[in-house]
Amino acid sequence: MAEMTFWDHLEELRRIIFKVLGVWLVLAIGFFIAMPWIFDYVILAPCSNDFVFYDLLRWIGEKLSLEDEFFTQEFSVKLININLVAPFLVHISTAFWMSVVVSAPYLIYQLWKFIKPALYERELKGVKRAMLMGTMMFFLGVLLGYYMVFPLTLRFLSTYTLSTAIENQLTLNSYIDNFMMLILCMGLAFELPLLTWLLSLMGVVNKSFLKKYRRHAAVIIVILAAIITPTGDPFTLSVVAIPLYLLYELSIVMVKDRELVVEEE
Repeated sequence: MAEMTFWDHLEELRRIIFKVLGVWLVLAIGFFIAMPWIFDYVILAPCSNDFVFYDLLRWIGEKLSLEDEFFTQEFSVKLININLVAPFLVHISTAFWMSVVVSAPYLIYQLWKFIKPALYERELKGVKRAMLMGTMMFFLGVLLGYYMVFPLTLRFLSTYTLSTAIENQLTLNSYIDNFMMLILCMGLAFELPLLTWLLSLMGVVNKSFLKKYRRHAAVIIVILAAIITPTGDPFTLSVVAIPLYLLYELSIVMVKDRELVVEEE
């Protein structure tokens, strides 16, 4: 294969950008059309008492004879809208962001095709594996955020009362903002092993470094989990903290004990 010039690379990049934008547009239109169904049965599902995770908690409470409200609570919430154009804007923005998330594998595939010619034979297998793992971990984090982290956060914050004189009413914009933020944050958090692997290739971290600061990382992870899920119970904290810590341990397994890059003064 003839070596590509700078302009050839730009042309190839332009084609990839147009392909990705085309996929985004098609998916966004599809999601826009299906959005009423998606809202009723997916996005707003955590607002209903029969959501799968709430049923799981009640089942655990029954099997273990737990009477704590955390396991027995009947929960539902109804959203309100106070902005005339909010439903339409949320309709468009949600369709767009869902198309971005769903098209992530295609974007990664196109990125792989673009950088593949520049890689050596020994690098191809490692990069391909990293991209595949990164995609799988992202969607795993999204699923954990949707089925566990967001429902727990929603149930806590929507029932939290500062005063009995204040009635909590959740707006559509507030719900969607927190829904997208928490789920995407969990998806990105699950990219920790891939990020660590890339940093190890750059000589920034290595296996010995990660092992040395394992305890510090555990403290930071607990703090991050407390920020993501501002509930007071250990169970909710563990739902986020344990997977994140396991990801840190997975990072240790993935990276090699390379020499760190140290800048000389």
